[in-house]
Amino acid sequence: MASLIELFDSIPEEPGLARSEAEYRLVEELTFSSPAAILEFLETALSRDVLLVPVWIRNLAYRLACLQEPDNPSLLRRAAADLRFVGPDWNSIADELTRRAESLEGKDIAGE
Repeated sequence: MASLIELFDSIPEEPGLARSEAEYRLVEELTFSSPAAILEFLETALSRDVLLVPVWIRNLAYRLACLQEPDNPSLLRRAAADLRFVGPDWNSIADELTRRAESLEGKDIAGE
């Protein structure tokens, strides 16, 4: 099976059936990937060009990783930072992820 980054790289730039099918293959593989594989994919793709990965793929990838490791404060913080990076629409979710991370680390954010 191809890696997530290989599947991502195989997505054509032009809209159409070939793009839809390639995105489908990526999402299918992403759905059953480990958090480590998902983070490796994100690190590789985002290191090339932070705007290269569409927001919906980034959100899905972080969501799937967080669902598998809900008690990982580092992962929760990374997901929150990415949500904040792409715009204010998800700031409330980013805030909740940050609160969860801080709670897991035993920090009280009420005094902020």
